[in-house]
Amino acid sequence: MLHTWTQQLLYHPHVHCLVTGGGISDDGRYWLPSRNGYLVPEAALADLVRGKLKAALARRRPDLVLPAVTWSKRWVVDSTAWGQGDDAVLRYLARYVFRVAITNNRIVGLDAAGVTLRHKHRASNRWRTIRLSGDEFMRRFLQHVLPKGLHKVRYYGLWHSTRREDAARARLMLQQCAAQADAEARSSEATARPGDQPADRALADEPRVCPCCKVGHLTHIRRLYPKQASGP
Repeated sequence: MLHTWTQQLLYHPHVHCLVTGGGISDDGRYWLPSRNGYLVPEAALADLVRGKLKAALARRRPDLVLPAVTWSKRWVVDSTAWGQGDDAVLRYLARYVFRVAITNNRIVGLDAAGVTLRHKHRASNRWRTIRLSGDEFMRRFLQHVLPKGLHKVRYYGLWHSTRREDAARARLMLQQCAAQADAEARSSEATARPGDQPADRALADEPRVCPCCKVGHLTHIRRLYPKQASGP
């Protein structure tokens, strides 16, 4: 998703990429969740994106000359786990897909002399106001109007239009996993009543500690066969 503005309507082009935390197995039968720590290191990703863009511009637009500081300045990349489920995805997408550079509720003053809008100061995390002349407000706003035919949102991988069957299969797998987890949780709650099990049975049912890190507990999900050696 292309995003070109800050809350003060300054020109700040950047992209938001939504990446699934897992994928479908090669045989199409299982959903393979990502391991812990699967997010790419931000510093390495920033250098990679900068280099890829520089090479693409040199190949496709050799006539375009950009300031040298563009390729020496540190680029900003933020990689974080946003959440799980449809609601988390919708909360993230709704911020950028259908919004314009500024909404009416952030315009707090309007008269013949100019426009007053409020914005959040990132360093202090406080709301502030800024006063712009009418010409400056229109200049800032119109630079974020995309040219005709430019796609603001593009789909790759599992979300591409040619992978609709795989996406539908992934949704079904995730729903089945969630339903199975809920059923197992209800079953364990119904059977685990204090005082109705022998002491040795109660100890056997306690969560097993991880043999590597010696913390947390092990939960059986499914058995991995040789063909699934690359599973989670």
